[in-house]
Amino acid sequence: MKLVFATNNLNKLKEVQLLVPKTITLLSLKDINCTEDIEETANTLEGNAKIKADYITKKYNLPCFADDTGLLVTALDGAPGVYSARYAGEQKSPEDNMYLLLQKLSNKTDRTAHFKTVIALNLNNTQTLFSGIAEGEITKEKHGKKGFGYDPIFKPNGYNKTFAELPLDTKNKISHRGKAIDQLIKYLHAKPF
Repeated sequence: MKLVFATNNLNKLKEVQLLVPKTITLLSLKDINCTEDIEETANTLEGNAKIKADYITKKYNLPCFADDTGLLVTALDGAPGVYSARYAGEQKSPEDNMYLLLQKLSNKTDRTAHFKTVIALNLNNTQTLFSGIAEGEITKEKHGKKGFGYDPIFKPNGYNKTFAELPLDTKNKISHRGKAIDQLIKYLHAKPF
């Protein structure tokens, strides 16, 4: 069975391909010649994941899953949330996003936050949602060179290092995305194909 992962991130695609049942071949947007930028216009992570999955299923008539992730900071009433990738503007610069977030938290004592990933799977005319959350706090400065996005300033609960300092296998076990993907994989393993 072929299943589209609505992503242009080939590294993410390879990681997930290693986890899914051998009976499933993952395809990227490039593999199906989808070059358009699917606009994420919803005001929730769930909504954006659904938009991307529904777009692919409707236009290409293929089973598909898509994800959306946000960082929700308690002292900022859940911001940047659904706007995490473009928090500092449409240029989607991780450096600018982290700088703006650290500026907004500069005089806050509550630095608790959590990452949330939502996956929407469209399979056999049914949509199923999976989600994963990683609780933690925002550090006062960047630490580490690994990872991407807000990883250098997010320290997960129970660890004294940021996501950008942790080994990838450790991060994948405790991260929001890792937890959501794990639910998706268990669901796919349980289905006969």
